[in-house]
This record gives sequence, structure tokens and C-alpha cells, in this order.
Amino acid sequence: MTRPEGPDREVLARALALLPRLESLADTIEADRRLPPGLVEALHDAALFRLLMPRFLSGGEVDPVTFVHVIEAIAKVDGSTAWCLCQAAGCSMVGAYLTPEIAREIFGPREAVLAWGPGPDARAVAVDGGYRLSGTWSFASGCRHATWLGGHAPIVEADGSPRRRPDGSPDGRTMLFPAARAEIVDVWHVSGLRGTGSDAFTVSDLFVPRAYSVSRDDPAERRLPGALYCFPSGSLYASGFAAVAMGLARAMLDAFVELARDKTPRGGRRTLRDNHVVQSQVAQAEAKLRSARRNRANSPCGSRTT
Repeated sequence: MTRPEGPDREVLARALALLPRLESLADTIEADRRLPPGLVEALHDAALFRLLMPRFLSGGEVDPVTFVHVIEAIAKVDGSTAWCLCQAAGCSMVGAYLTPEIAREIFGPREAVLAWGPGPDARAVAVDGGYRLSGTWSFASGCRHATWLGGHAPIVEADGSPRRRPDGSPDGRTMLFPAARAEIVDVWHVSGLRGTGSDAFTVSDLFVPRAYSVSRDDPAERRLPGALYCFPSGSLYASGFAAVAMGLARAMLDAFVELARDKTPRGGRRTLRDNHVVQSQVAQAEAKLRSARRNRANSPCGSRTT
């Protein structure tokens, strides 16, 4: 993979064009604990749910540099929206592991979004042609606007014994099924990133055909040769969520500097900007943030520019 000098400007421009609208909706997103339907529609219009989706599915299949720049730009205005986009992008990488027919069924519709989360109590009983899936999965960011859901589960035989892989480790697969087949459980009552709608979902004895299950990040099941899909999806999740943190940090620091220009503390005689301790702390915060961006830029899949 040729190391890019910077993000794809056309893709980044689509994200930047949404920022004014996103800023006007930030309070609503936080209060409603999910992304408004109109915003979801706009994100689909800009193809921002398709950043890491394979091209044959009308996805962006963008390079990691472009991906993190887009997520960071969105996060500067609303962290919840950026988080949902990152989560959906990482989930969509599974399209590289499915047959083309099933991948098109799941991701072909314009409004396609796949969401999933961890489910420690889940299990999939092996039956003819597939699995009987039961369990509850939590922290499913974006499940409120998802069209399909995924639930990872260990495979058990009909007698309840765990299925083993050739190396002796427990076998497990991620099962994909329409979101309408699951019950969403309203549990996301939190104090931050409320708008991600990271609720839980549950199914009981749901039949999932084997072709709708995947062993994520298993090279033996990868069907596309593109360089992007040689990265483990966890690496893209980590990069994207780090970009969420950096976008939030940038916005917070800029907001504080703006406040410090004119704010005089109670009982004080000088503005915050003239306080030496504040100046020192702002400088240290700025250095840490720039260092984080520079370290990202010098990583094997980062950009040379910041």
C-alpha cells in the first residue's frame, strides 16, 4: 500500500460540509440519546457510513489516513456522531469476508448500517444449514439506526459441548441478521456520548444460515485482496476511536482558549489568558495534543502531514 501524503480531499470535504448542520443538532443528539433521522439521512447522502466498505458495494474503501481525518473532523463538532460513524465503518469491513451476493443483500441498500457489540452470554447451537443463536449483546453503538446486527457467539454442538478448532481453541463466529429480528433493550443512560445510542439487543433461538456468519479477520475467509482488508478491523477501530478522542480534545482546548481571552475569574483582576499557570497548562495540553497527532502521522499507516 502506497503511503498517502494526506487525506482524500473530496471525502473530507463531504464531511466538512455537514459540520454546520451537525453543530446545530448537537444538543438534540445528546438529549435524545441517538442520531436524529434527518441527520442519519444526511450522513447517508454523504456516504459517510461507507468509508471502509468495499468498493464493489458502492463503498469508499478509503485509506486509513482519510478515515481518521474524517472521524476527527466530525468529532470536533459532535463526538457521538463520530463514534457511530467509526463503529459502522469498522463493522462494514466484514463485507470483504462474505459472498458477493450476501454482501450486497446486507450492504447494497443505500441506508445500510451494520452494528454489533460484545455478548458474553451468547451461544450458537450448530444445526443443519446454520446455527440457532441466543444471547444479549451490549454497547451496540448505532443500533437504533442499523439495518442489520451482528452477534458473536461460541459454537456449541447439539449436545451442548463446545466446538473446537483444529488447534483445540473454542470455535466462534459472528452471526449477521436483520435488525428487525432482534429486540433492542434501552440501557444507554449515561453521562457522555449519549447520542451513540449504544443500547443492547437480544435474540432467542434465532436461526442464522451459515453463509450469514463469519470468522472476522480470518485471512482464510477474506474474499477481497484489497490492502485495506489486510488490516485487522481492530486496528481501524483503534485508529478511528483515537481520532474521536483527538477531535474532542481539540474542540475542548479551542473552547477554553476562547473563554480565557476575556474571562476574569471571580475576585481576580486579570483575565485567564494573563495567568501564568493557565498559560503553562494550555501550552502543555497543546503540546500533548500535537504530539499525539504527530505520533499518529509517523505510524506505519499514518499521514506525513498533520
